[in-house]
Amino acid sequence: MDEDARLTTRSNADSQDDSDSASTLHNRSRAVEAATILPPSAEQEVLFSNQPAHLWKRRRQELLQWTERDKTTVSPKRTTLWNGIEVDFQLVSALDLMSQKGMLTEYSCAGVSPLDEPVDHSLYAYVTLVQNGAADQFVEFAMNRMRNRLLVTLDQLTGRYDLSSFFIGHNRSFCWWMQHCAAQFEIRNE
Repeated sequence: MDEDARLTTRSNADSQDDSDSASTLHNRSRAVEAATILPPSAEQEVLFSNQPAHLWKRRRQELLQWTERDKTTVSPKRTTLWNGIEVDFQLVSALDLMSQKGMLTEYSCAGVSPLDEPVDHSLYAYVTLVQNGAADQFVEFAMNRMRNRLLVTLDQLTGRYDLSSFFIGHNRSFCWWMQHCAAQFEIRNE
């Protein structure tokens, strides 16, 4: 998914009626099952996370404040090669662990940092996973651990999960949480 599509998806999610966003998904486990077995519908992206209305308001306010603030780079963007692809240094350990546990990652970004890296990144930290059994289980696991810090969508047509930080200010902790969840995750035999 390109950056414009990702921002459009997030913008559409941000503009949802507050009551809709509070009741988007009432059962995460069933939502993962449904997305796994249902054919693609007219609605290409499914929102999995269930942040309450007050957090969606706070997210919009944070975004407005971000667009208006001065952005001074304290340190340059840190990247490294991972499997022959340049990735953000902050996500390498998480990507390694995900790969070891049977997950295929497609895109990732550590996101902007209000403290030191306000440019040269996506606005929100994210990891895109190719949907498979391990990814389905990991998404549920990570949502249970990270709760409202994690925004999860599934593109049903391409079979891609987008796991991202819910707040700009949580981008670096998102990287830590992805690594922590990947380290703790064990594929459950069904």
